Amino acid sequence: MVISARNPVYSVLFLILTFFNAAGLFLLTGAEFLAMILLVVYVGAVAVLFLFVVMMLDIDFAELRSGALEYAPVGALVGLILAAELIIVVAGSTFSPEIAKTISMPIPAVADRTNTAALGDVLYTHYIYYFQLAGLVLLVAMIGAIVLTLRHRDNIKRQDISKQVARTPATAVEVIKVKSGQGL
Repeated sequence: MVISARNPVYSVLFLILTFFNAAGLFLLTGAEFLAMILLVVYVGAVAVLFLFVVMMLDIDFAELRSGALEYAPVGALVGLILAAELIIVVAGSTFSPEIAKTISMPIPAVADRTNTAALGDVLYTHYIYYFQLAGLVLLVAMIGAIVLTLRHRDNIKRQDISKQVARTPATAVEVIKVKSGQGL
């Protein structure tokens, strides 16, 4: 329904429902942390952002859909490739279950470690450099977005930090003696 709904607002609402379903599947498999992260990040941020953008933009979606059939063969090819990969993975795990025993980092028992602690162990030990690299990429993207959208306007009063730091009590307060009855 995310793809086939006529109204884009309905598509985003079905996307939110899909995220809730995926979070439910994570809960059923015992990955509570991933389920909550999915809800917080995707439903709380991404899908709501999509919803607001779709509602604010006045796009002619009928015109966008008119050329969609041109890409149908490419989409079908990509779908077939993904289906073949899934079949290979499922068939490989069912025909040779001893492959699962060769995993270098087996999943610890739930009684020993919670899945959140195990995920943190793996993320902050074996993949710490990738985690830090992802943080740097996000930092660069955030700084780039700020630089691209920053505009200096002349008619706006801006702060001068050096003047604020150099203030003294004598320059900060101006005392004006007003006689009684002669106010502004």
